[in-house]
Amino acid sequence: MKKQALIYLFLLYVGITDFRAQDFSVPKEKDSYHTSGLWTGVYTKYRISERFLYYGEYHYRRRNNFINDMAQIYLRFGTTYLVNPKFEITAGIVTPVYWAPDQEAPNIDKRVMQYRFWEQFLFVQSLDRAKIYHQLRFEQRWKRNYEKNSPFKLTYRFRYKISSYIPLNSDYLRPKTLFLSLYEEIFIQAGKSVIYDHMEDNRIFIGLGYILNSNIQLQAGYMYTYRHGGSPYLYEQRHIPRISLYHNLDFYKLKKERRKEVPILQHEF
Repeated sequence: MKKQALIYLFLLYVGITDFRAQDFSVPKEKDSYHTSGLWTGVYTKYRISERFLYYGEYHYRRRNNFINDMAQIYLRFGTTYLVNPKFEITAGIVTPVYWAPDQEAPNIDKRVMQYRFWEQFLFVQSLDRAKIYHQLRFEQRWKRNYEKNSPFKLTYRFRYKISSYIPLNSDYLRPKTLFLSLYEEIFIQAGKSVIYDHMEDNRIFIGLGYILNSNIQLQAGYMYTYRHGGSPYLYEQRHIPRISLYHNLDFYKLKKERRKEVPILQHEF
């Protein structure tokens, strides 16, 4: 019994000594690195009735020295309900495809899908000549790692975006108007698999836009983002030019106008 107790004390001493020898120190300061990419996108809004619209986003994204490697194809679909001219609600699905950063790594899928539901509230505020948009977006994401046969895990993302369009050559936003486009968007995520990076991303954009006509708008600019880079003390700073096309159609209005053009013979029968 005495011999067993001595052995136990010796093992405990060795374990404590080994534990104290390990370096569990927290870095004195955080570190960051810089990356670059190029994002292009098409945004559509098609009004199909007095209150309902089809909403779509179609994104093609590159990374590493802006265009070297494929990053994502990002497709978002939804149905929008117009509560009033300054408030709308949208819900739908998202089906993004992600390319693995290291395509030569062993035992990985080079591309993985994500599946999401999303909901959005958009408030429009007029301020002198400018317009300010407040966007609240919620996402339920089923995502997985690039390792083969890794399981899908459910996480939640909450986004708030404040954006503004400021006309530069006109008193208000109308066809042939050049405007300044600004926004900032904050991303917060939650879920069992989210350990430290609850603040997922912060995106800031500045650019120029041009309203070609009542259906087509173009925007181009620079986006800076700041997010976790794979550990609690490492951050990624991304520098991304963005080019976007916005296409709107009002099928409901066209249908009403066509009805007016057709004479109604009230006493034909």
